[in-house]
Amino acid sequence: MTDRIETSVLHKRPGFRPRRMAAVSLAKLAAFASRGLGRGSATALPGLLVDTLDPLFVAAQARQIPLGNVLVTGTNGKTTTSRMIATIMHCAGLDPVHNRAGSNLMRGLATTLLARTTPAGRLSVTRSTAGVFEVDEAVLPQAINAFRPRVIVFTNLFRDQLDRYGELDTIALHWREALSQVPPETVVVLNADDPLVASLGAELHCQIAYYGLEDLGQSEPALSHAADSRWCLNCGSEYDYSAVFYGHLGHYVCPRGDYARPSTQVSASAVELRGIEETRLTLTTPSGPLQINLHLAGLYNVYNALAAATAAMALKTPLSAVSQGLEGSTSAFGRLEKVVIDGRSVYLILSKNPTGLNVVLRTLFREQKRRKVLLILNDNIADGRDVSWIWDVEFERMAGLVEALVVSGTRAEDMALRQKYAGVLGTRWIQDAPNGTPGPGDVPSTFHVEPRIGPALSLTLALSQPGEEIFVLPTYTGMLELRRELARLGYVRDYLAEGRE
Repeated sequence: MTDRIETSVLHKRPGFRPRRMAAVSLAKLAAFASRGLGRGSATALPGLLVDTLDPLFVAAQARQIPLGNVLVTGTNGKTTTSRMIATIMHCAGLDPVHNRAGSNLMRGLATTLLARTTPAGRLSVTRSTAGVFEVDEAVLPQAINAFRPRVIVFTNLFRDQLDRYGELDTIALHWREALSQVPPETVVVLNADDPLVASLGAELHCQIAYYGLEDLGQSEPALSHAADSRWCLNCGSEYDYSAVFYGHLGHYVCPRGDYARPSTQVSASAVELRGIEETRLTLTTPSGPLQINLHLAGLYNVYNALAAATAAMALKTPLSAVSQGLEGSTSAFGRLEKVVIDGRSVYLILSKNPTGLNVVLRTLFREQKRRKVLLILNDNIADGRDVSWIWDVEFERMAGLVEALVVSGTRAEDMALRQKYAGVLGTRWIQDAPNGTPGPGDVPSTFHVEPRIGPALSLTLALSQPGEEIFVLPTYTGMLELRRELARLGYVRDYLAEGRE
């Protein structure tokens, strides 16, 4: 990669800037105090402070990164995809600057850059330093303006926190406006299987690379009722799908011929979903095929690998580094993260919107194994105050397959009610049950509602034996609270410490 970098990419060091030096010193002091006192996350406050004192800080520091920046955005998969790209960069001999802890608003990006900034206000880099940053959907336009990225990766666009983000078309409109300003040399990486994301490439004047899934054996029988972007943007007709992978992702065409899934530059085939810790697939790339043994489960991680590989191809990364990086990628915190507690394997799986949770349930229950499950539903601002989205989740997949179920969080009672109507608690409507009565396997042997997350985890552990598996499906703040408790007990590292590695 380094031998292909043009001199125009290499940025000059900034001159003497007393204001920036003062802002950096104060922000670093705030970060030190926050961590030392255990007050706050230290992934947001320092960045907020330095950005307030020096509004040009992010742009100035980002443009000092010699090999340029990659931005990753979308509803689901940002953290894992950016982590994969950073791992590929490591394998290619590069030095990535990466917001590993997942703080993806502008203040979080500022904090990441601050950690690499010297007291003199200069970014500590080498000629092999590259940036990879996951970016919140709502701040992408601001991030594009500040970072002037070489590559922008879009994972997908699903309904998520409507009270914060608004409708999907609104987000897509802001993205289109931001992308219309990028220079011709920028590479925009788009998911061909997502109609709304793929349509972003229709009027761009920069380079575009599409990725998608070609394994029709992974198709679902039909679109889920929760599928979002199923209508043609040009004429409003409902797309005809020849394959549906999850949500509205699949192979589609407008029946009036106004739009269809674009051809892909990077694709995945021969996908083998092997349990909850491994996936095998074949990647087809412009540089040749790759056989990948991914140590991550689920079809959503196939898409994450596709996005990361396509970004790597855009950066002219050798295939060997792409293969090594993908196979060396591990789960980010809370994303199918395995924690061993008293001999039990506890899997933490962030579940924050209908499409994401639907594909998680599909992964967990595809083998028809009975599971022990802890569901955590919070309605804090970072989760979205409106929890009506749980009625679009296909919890019916769990009916008859849950051995023990505990529900927790600030809206635990709402989640318990949803389980009742899904038939998980053995209360299906008569017409949905075989022979008019629920089967003997419909009812979990134990069911509890415990709003407090710590006690809920203890209860779930007590309902299991050493050697068994427990699956914890929390919303965002529920995951953070649970992981803080696990860090306090010594079972995991503080995710903030991981982000500072």
